[in-house]
Amino acid sequence: MTLPQKAFSLLQYPLPHHAISRLTGTFAQSEVPWLKNMLIKAFIKRFNVDMSQALEPDPTAYANFNAFFTRALKADARPLGQGILSPADGSLSRHGRLQAGQLVQAKGHTYSAQSLLGGDAALAEEFMGGSFATVYLSPRDYHRVHMPMTGTLREMIYVPGRIFSVNKATASYVPNLFARNERLVCIFDSEHGPFAMVLVGAMVVAAIETVWSGQVTPLAGVPQHTRFDNTITLERGEEMGLFKLGSTVVMCFAKPVTFSNPATREDYRPEAMVQMGQTLGDFPPAPPIA
Repeated sequence: MTLPQKAFSLLQYPLPHHAISRLTGTFAQSEVPWLKNMLIKAFIKRFNVDMSQALEPDPTAYANFNAFFTRALKADARPLGQGILSPADGSLSRHGRLQAGQLVQAKGHTYSAQSLLGGDAALAEEFMGGSFATVYLSPRDYHRVHMPMTGTLREMIYVPGRIFSVNKATASYVPNLFARNERLVCIFDSEHGPFAMVLVGAMVVAAIETVWSGQVTPLAGVPQHTRFDNTITLERGEEMGLFKLGSTVVMCFAKPVTFSNPATREDYRPEAMVQMGQTLGDFPPAPPIA
């Protein structure tokens, strides 16, 4: 890590993360025409955002910055691949097996599934021996999150925490980053067993939303467990939530997954760029019964 990257990571510790995010959210919700248009156009220029795939390509047509940032794409912009799909556009920063209940955050850094999932040992035990994958959404990416496979929602857990930046520099230096940041844990059941979708908050992320509950508003400083009376089943590729400003999605699967690029038939390398709907991998076939 370079000295500026290390300094950037260290400087985040004393910052009032939530106050900064609330202030950012106020500007992002502003519908004052000159302000919201200035913010949107400056952002497009700074991050080289491709608006040609947006359902609404005119930057000035959005009511506010958040509406632009969470913009929908054209129906044919993200064709669905085979097997397990990428839930979002971004960088497949890390993936692999859950070794002794540990996920890899970055080179030299691991963290536990139990801490990621809110401290529930019994829940974490369901994923022992399985696999994980982490997708980092950069500012220029499409920021809606979709289902990697069909699943029925079992439980939603809001876990309070800090909101450090989740970029590569911070992930390489701040220990237990994804298990210490505020996050929303969504547990689904599927034909391949349970899987978890963890939407991780980050610096200046104004809010996280799901399609079944809307914006998730923190209620207390302890994990909040929510179960729903009605059955909520989402199909693979279907939208499940979004970030108002960027962040990271961590997926945990109960069974081992082979992560490979169908275009090259090779394993994905760390930091490989992926798009929502792209094939991430699949569950290996069960061995034949002797």
